Amino acid sequence: MTMMKSIAALLTVMLLAACAGPSKSTVDENAAGSTGTQAGGAMSSGVNEGGMGQGAAMGGSALGGPGASQENRIIYFDYDRFDVKSEYNPVLQAHGKYLSANPTSRVRLEGHADERGSREYNIGLGEKRAQAVRNVLLLQGAASDQINTVSFGEERPAVTGDDEEAWSLNRRVEIVYGQ
Repeated sequence: MTMMKSIAALLTVMLLAACAGPSKSTVDENAAGSTGTQAGGAMSSGVNEGGMGQGAAMGGSALGGPGASQENRIIYFDYDRFDVKSEYNPVLQAHGKYLSANPTSRVRLEGHADERGSREYNIGLGEKRAQAVRNVLLLQGAASDQINTVSFGEERPAVTGDDEEAWSLNRRVEIVYGQ
């Protein structure tokens, strides 16, 4: 009976740890690249919102690399789809070019879905979206070991709301450097 109580307590602690929000700390962009994980809280990108000036200083551009603006680090998807829209080709080309030119850089692709559908379905859809972006980056010259994918499904919405506007902002892949 004591063993069952110990297991129950351990599972409770693990559940609470898994529900904790993302860390507020930053990750050093020049640190040896960790590959990221698919469990636990997400690490922050370690990227300041510096725009083009910092991106150029770090070898990136306004479109790609760690200095890319926030809007150029998020790829949005249509409802129940995981194909990358052609409008994102220039952005992904810039990220791929940056990764190709900087082989020590690492990136984590975080797939997300809106709240419609089951939890399991949305985790799978988020993974397919992250893999689709990964495939485009590989075609643009990035190396496979530079890219890690993770799916959060519907668990980390960008915005809350029960309308198409909110849902469309939650169907995304976020490109996070330094992971």
